Amino acid sequence: MLILSRRLGEKIVIGPDITLEVVSIKGGQVKLGITGPREIPVYRQEVYERKQREAAEMAANAAVANDEAPVTEKAA
Repeated sequence: MLILSRRLGEKIVIGPDITLEVVSIKGGQVKLGITGPREIPVYRQEVYERKQREAAEMAANAAVANDEAPVTEKAA
């Protein structure tokens, strides 16, 4: 893990097109501004983990539904 110290208004550059900026600091909370391409999603960790769980559950449910689907034969 890379640990960097930044002050209010300072930035961190991740690759050629993603920038993090410290927007505000209040007590124990830091607000970050993120600039980057719209096609790259940005999530808080807990939201990302929930989306991953939901996607895995949907895939498992789809697999179960496909296994339980009745088999039909076409008449020749």
